[in-house]
Amino acid sequence: MPRIKTLRTKKPPEGFAEIEDTLLDFANRLRDIESTSHEGKRKNESLWPVFQITHQRSRYIYDLFYTREAISSELYQWLLKQGYADGNLIAKWKKQGYEKLCCLRCIQAKENTFNATCICRVPKSKLDKDKVVECVTCGCRGCASSD
Repeated sequence: MPRIKTLRTKKPPEGFAEIEDTLLDFANRLRDIESTSHEGKRKNESLWPVFQITHQRSRYIYDLFYTREAISSELYQWLLKQGYADGNLIAKWKKQGYEKLCCLRCIQAKENTFNATCICRVPKSKLDKDKVVECVTCGCRGCASSD
């Protein structure tokens, strides 16, 4: 979540006004998800949309800085510091084999059964064609880079 704005918060760097509408849209979508009912859903399943939107917001900032080079380094660092994007997840995206990673919990061995990575990290070619695979943690249907 982005930090709460206080009087001590510095003004955002140049270029923030151009992407502010999109970031506000992500914040509004998160707020809508928090207010929806979670009845009839599993405990983890109610958090899946939150994971997906934070992933989309981080990917948006990553693409702006690394792919399209549309924002400055100063603005990128400010966005990371303010909590608009997950810096650790972006650091993984820069490594080979993790380009499509959905969340950091999927690669933490201690979080999963048998101390292995999540099922969504297994390439789809090595899984049954008929079986639908969903990550228990974030609802991802496959984030292996070889898919």
